[in-house]
Amino acid sequence: MKTGILGGTFNPIHLAHLRIAEEVREACALDEVLFIPAAAPPHKAVAGETAFAHRLAMIEAAIADNPGFRVSDLEARRSGKSFSVDTLEILRQADPAGERYFIVGLDSFRDIATWHEYVRLFELAHLVVTARPGVDLPDPLAALPVAVQNDFCYDDQLKKLRHRSGNVVIFLEETRLDISSTLIRGKVAGGASIRYLVPSMVAAYIADHGLYQTLAGG
Repeated sequence: MKTGILGGTFNPIHLAHLRIAEEVREACALDEVLFIPAAAPPHKAVAGETAFAHRLAMIEAAIADNPGFRVSDLEARRSGKSFSVDTLEILRQADPAGERYFIVGLDSFRDIATWHEYVRLFELAHLVVTARPGVDLPDPLAALPVAVQNDFCYDDQLKKLRHRSGNVVIFLEETRLDISSTLIRGKVAGGASIRYLVPSMVAAYIADHGLYQTLAGG
């Protein structure tokens, strides 16, 4: 089983999240993409303290018509901060024979050395680094934190970085959709339409539950 893993606060999930997941699923020939909303993000609080149950329900609504997408409440079922390395370890224990493809944006990848136990991430999953068109993709080895560069070699045949564990780092160019959860929350608070920014089911959920009626930081 080849599984893509896309984490985040999803506050709310929007069309750019879905498009990235679909493009990675296709490019890497994945069996599924697993959306994992963070329960307690380690770097910043959830804007407006939107309940996990709401964020989970919006993902369920957004992906209901795609058999290649699935959502997990794993991070709400464990205590403590939602560290990616812990999530990947749990997923590996549940399916030791499976392959996991951890999806991160280029900006997050550039900051990966600040992540909790980041060195283990490369042992637990392949990394798929997505970048927008027009953004220069980095020199593969130079893009890695210095502390782990000696653990990698560049596979010229596959055009991928290969870790000593056998896992790879893949750089993909995504379709540019300039949408953010911050933008959507601001539009809702200002009474503007979010049609064509989020799936219609998500827009309906936000309206039905009165979410994002006021701006909140984070």
